[in-house]
Amino acid sequence: MDMCGYFLTDIMAPLAGLLEGQLGWSRADYGTFTSSYGWFNVFLLMLIFGGIILDKLGVRLTGLGAAGVMVAGTAIKYWAVSTPSLGDTSLFGLDAQVFWASIGFATFAVGVEVAGITVSKIIVKWFKGKEMAMAMGMEMAMARIGTAMALGFSVPIAKATGVVDVSRPVLVALIGLCIGLISFIVYVMMDKKLDASEATEAAKISDPEEEFKIADIGKILTNKGWWYIAILCVLFYSAVFPFLKYATDLMVNKFGVKEDLAGLIPMLLPFGNILLTPLFGGIYDRKGKGATIMVIGAVLLIFVHALFSVPDLNSWIFAMVLVVVLGIAFSLVPSAMWPSVPKIIPEKRLGTAYSLIFWVQNWGLMGVPLLIGWVLEKYCITGQTVRDGLTVNTYDYTLPMLIFTSFGMLALIFAFLLKAEDKKKGYGLELPNIQK
Repeated sequence: MDMCGYFLTDIMAPLAGLLEGQLGWSRADYGTFTSSYGWFNVFLLMLIFGGIILDKLGVRLTGLGAAGVMVAGTAIKYWAVSTPSLGDTSLFGLDAQVFWASIGFATFAVGVEVAGITVSKIIVKWFKGKEMAMAMGMEMAMARIGTAMALGFSVPIAKATGVVDVSRPVLVALIGLCIGLISFIVYVMMDKKLDASEATEAAKISDPEEEFKIADIGKILTNKGWWYIAILCVLFYSAVFPFLKYATDLMVNKFGVKEDLAGLIPMLLPFGNILLTPLFGGIYDRKGKGATIMVIGAVLLIFVHALFSVPDLNSWIFAMVLVVVLGIAFSLVPSAMWPSVPKIIPEKRLGTAYSLIFWVQNWGLMGVPLLIGWVLEKYCITGQTVRDGLTVNTYDYTLPMLIFTSFGMLALIFAFLLKAEDKKKGYGLELPNIQK
């Protein structure tokens, strides 16, 4: 389910040029569409409600609901991008096609984010005190397969019949999400059967001390360690996921890679995650050093984006090396960050704690793409060119990459603050997860 969700999340990233040429979307329109990921999660607090529902109703009902919302949102998005006539009207100051595609993406985002916290709680349930970080790393690896497939294959899918159709990759993603929903239904039946055989569900529900209370939100928000992880999360993910939204276009504009092949270079990042995140998770499980791992990841993040911002470093081979290093950074931080949350927050509050972190993260996932799109449109247009018979603008990505570099520098500061807080409070972030 996670793999299919991330496939849809990143399916439009390599299509920015085609969206401009075929549908007439500007980079500002694309930035608005990408930022819509956080509209409902942030402003309507849907992620927070999702976390509370998860702690109240459990993983089965919450997961099924989340998967259904993902399918519904993707269907709206497909209808929007496959209906050219929508581009002839406007709604709320936006091109109607951009508006409805954004509504679909925002709806999907509610489902995929709640699904993410549901999967995290499932893993904590089964792997606490065992190989929890490795299990989370393997789950993230599956999600990165979805990202890699989106980056590498969305343009070929759009051009598969010889006629460019940007809605075709979205349709493929919709079919994949339907398969993901069926897969989760199978999991629910298996999980129900296992609980019945072990008779543990009733015992957990009957214990009043294990029930989540709304007042627990205040206990989470007053935890300084939780805040450091939440801020580190939003800074780190804001320097990676929005970068991936523009990475294919960066390869075309700065490194001169052909549009059909440009997505293959950013695709190296998630493929690196597939191998390295479980590996680093295993190291955390056995050796500890979770806070230190996050510091190292932040340093690598600064290094990569700073070099991407240097104008004269424009070899596509150099770009490949930087993406591989970024993949290492992106493997280090999540492999230590997510398994660290259960060391700070009790399990009965875990769903809400994760949802609140995701809510903070969504401010970045919503705002940063909008900022980058605006900066590109306002300050970075260098001319025009013709690609595949379509006239599109060319862009200088120096300023956007400096913005991403600043996020890495802030992330490093909060990684050090988290390490100091762990030393003060004794959370055990530097200790192994496996309990002997």
